Amino acid sequence: MSPERDLRLVPSSGGGGVDVDVLLGQVARGDNQAFSALYDEISAAVFGLARRVVRDPARAEDVTQEVFMEIWRKAARFDRSMGKAKTWIMTIAHRRAVDAVRRTESQRRQDQHTAPDEVTHDQPADALIRAEEHGTVRECLETLTELQLESVRLAYFNGYTYAEVASLLDRPLPTIKTRMRDGLIRLRDCLEGVS
Repeated sequence: MSPERDLRLVPSSGGGGVDVDVLLGQVARGDNQAFSALYDEISAAVFGLARRVVRDPARAEDVTQEVFMEIWRKAARFDRSMGKAKTWIMTIAHRRAVDAVRRTESQRRQDQHTAPDEVTHDQPADALIRAEEHGTVRECLETLTELQLESVRLAYFNGYTYAEVASLLDRPLPTIKTRMRDGLIRLRDCLEGVS
């Protein structure tokens, strides 16, 4: 029996396709065909998650490629006792997508700092006030915990619902709601302390 035929006979834990846990174990042993089957089985879900986070199809494709490169390199490190292979893969995808957004934001901030500010002759005071306000908001955002910051960014800057944020961050909905509330209170207090 060929390895390709074996893959089709592995029952899926999700009702269709092949079992991602079994495939990941085969990938950990260096099985190229298992890697191809794993890609076929889960790449659409990885791309969909990346697309929701980064919002740009081309960047989502890059993130998807990075995720599968990491899966190939780190498959042997996956510990089945810690959970399902699909959850592990989607966690990698989410982290890579968030990293891509952070890199983009960091590059944009760096570009803004290096580019000369364009201030019209009529409104220099308004431009200065806006720059100070943006700096203050950035400083206040830095006071949040990592979970609070990611939750607030996904909800308020990327437009996700609380339930979507909970799913993306793989946390219970009540935890996300609490962290967002606490984060928003911390932001309010920080911004009020400045004004």
